Amino acid sequence: MTYLLLLVGFGLLIVGANYFVEGASKIATLLRVSPMLIGLTIVAFGTSSPEATVSIIAALNGSEGVALGNVVGSNVFNTTLILGLTALVIVIKVQSETIKKEIPFTLLASVVLLILVSDVSLQGMDTNTVTRGDGLILLSFLVIFLYYLIEVARNSRESSAAEHNPADRPPLGRNLIFGLAGLGAIIYGGHLVVQNSTMIALQWGMSETLVGLTIVAAGTSLPELVTSVAAALKGENEIAVGNIVGSNIFNILFVLGLSAVISPLRVEGSMTLDMLILIAITVILFVMARTGSKISRLEGLFLTALFAGYMTFIIIRG
Repeated sequence: MTYLLLLVGFGLLIVGANYFVEGASKIATLLRVSPMLIGLTIVAFGTSSPEATVSIIAALNGSEGVALGNVVGSNVFNTTLILGLTALVIVIKVQSETIKKEIPFTLLASVVLLILVSDVSLQGMDTNTVTRGDGLILLSFLVIFLYYLIEVARNSRESSAAEHNPADRPPLGRNLIFGLAGLGAIIYGGHLVVQNSTMIALQWGMSETLVGLTIVAAGTSLPELVTSVAAALKGENEIAVGNIVGSNIFNILFVLGLSAVISPLRVEGSMTLDMLILIAITVILFVMARTGSKISRLEGLFLTALFAGYMTFIIIRG
């Protein structure tokens, strides 16, 4: 039964992503904002819902390894495998604003997280912990990012107002229903995949932290995977990129920030290395995006290989 529910979850993710991307792109047209902005906000926040659900529940249950490993592992998964596979489907064009602002903000969030959890090396404490104060700092950075998005949305609407034709506006009701139904299917499908894959993994004797970095991280990132690939297949490059960049930012600032405010998270020593790897991968993404403002198929293959290497490393490490 566990394996059957796992397959049902995968099915809901695939079908839900198709409807979600379709509805989101039409809503972007209706609101007169760029698909990139929709990807950075509605799509990114929606596909990050499984991470938020899993990490908050894990924090409440005292499973710090799952809560933190889920976020760090998901961001590595997003930046390597998801962008890599999406680039293999279609060459990803990256907007200049994404290169100059959104990707650097993702890097900043990762560096801030590393600094906040380096209690042993920076303050001489016995353990590394994401405290409630650290959580509030992360949420404060989220407020700054949301303010930036509001300004981008306002400028986008003003610049497109002159060329907007009311006759071209898609029906709001139908696309809102499609988008919400797709998001609901994605979230519930992600829940089924995470719940049942975790049960299977624990039966195989995997540790809690390893489960968080691998099975749970991959499971909660499946909405980003199917959404980005579906967006790429539909030619919605901006949604595909915005989804990944926005999800990584929301995962660190919102998911971890809120989880830490609810319950402080103790950080295992090995997680510091995983955060350094995440920062290095984000720098690699930034360099790739700056070369021709695109991520080529060859670069997508390299990102996919990085993911395979990272998974091999943490499994051997245990």
